[in-house]
Amino acid sequence: MLNDHASELLRYVLNGLVATAVHYGVFVFMLETLRFPSAAMASVMAALVGIAISFMGCRYFVFRRMQGTFLQQFPRFIALYASIALLHGLVLLIWSDWFGMDYRMGFLIATGLQVMLSYFGNKILVFKA
Repeated sequence: MLNDHASELLRYVLNGLVATAVHYGVFVFMLETLRFPSAAMASVMAALVGIAISFMGCRYFVFRRMQGTFLQQFPRFIALYASIALLHGLVLLIWSDWFGMDYRMGFLIATGLQVMLSYFGNKILVFKA
């Protein structure tokens, strides 16, 4: 059986996969179907949807920290993820919009940074014990 930390990390990965799939799906839809001219802008807008999914998953599935109220946790979560979304958009701005490289690879690079920052930010700042 997994210890508490390993179990929490596994739940975090699962929640992140769902939120990232939603983020990526909306991102591609905006670029390919709606023909957004900027990968950076599409990513930032799609991130808002992924952020909502991620918060609910973190609060009720990953960290299960109900000591803090929704009104205490949500602003910290939004501040953390707004910063991460801007970083994600900045990576895509530089990678795809400025250098013309494939947006899919830029998305993977930005998402790697996002995963590291969001886990530790959530654990330390938002859903702390």
